[in-house]
Amino acid sequence: MTIVYFVRHAESNVNNHDDLSRELTEKGKKDRKLVTKFLLEKRIDLVFSSPYKRAVDTVKDFADQEGYAIQKIDDFRERKVDAGWIDDFSSFAKQQWEDFNYKRSEGESLHEVQERNIAALHAILEDHGNKNIVIGSHGTALSTVINYYDGSFGFQDFEKIKTLMPWIVQFTFEGKQCTGIKSIDILNGY
Repeated sequence: MTIVYFVRHAESNVNNHDDLSRELTEKGKKDRKLVTKFLLEKRIDLVFSSPYKRAVDTVKDFADQEGYAIQKIDDFRERKVDAGWIDDFSSFAKQQWEDFNYKRSEGESLHEVQERNIAALHAILEDHGNKNIVIGSHGTALSTVINYYDGSFGFQDFEKIKTLMPWIVQFTFEGKQCTGIKSIDILNGY
């Protein structure tokens, strides 16, 4: 059995529109301690992350405390929306959830995000079966992973977690078969 804890990053500075370098807010830095506390009880073997700073920094406190190197995997990055910032994100997100292939000219569809995240996850499952694994992630990317294993997860569910940062989702696997998904709200004492 392999257990994977996807950790959606803590609150980040939305005034920084650069996806790669967007840092955590002071609240986000405080809240990542809740992630550390939760993970310390889980006998973690490996730590992976999206290369984006907010995802890395959310799991870094735990990784540093336990002496783990964070292995950055580009395919776990968040969805590219477009060349620029989108002000009406909710309408855009709804359109993408209604049509998994919809994308802006320089962006990615949810289908593309899901494919690369699942491919990266399957590679980890093949190489590191029967381990407890942490993956630093993002709201949309993580939502597409949930949707892959539970097709009932859609836009309404995405809307519910939109402001839930940090957020942990525990996946249990036998080989590559997902046998369980559990949402963990660490902000409210899980």
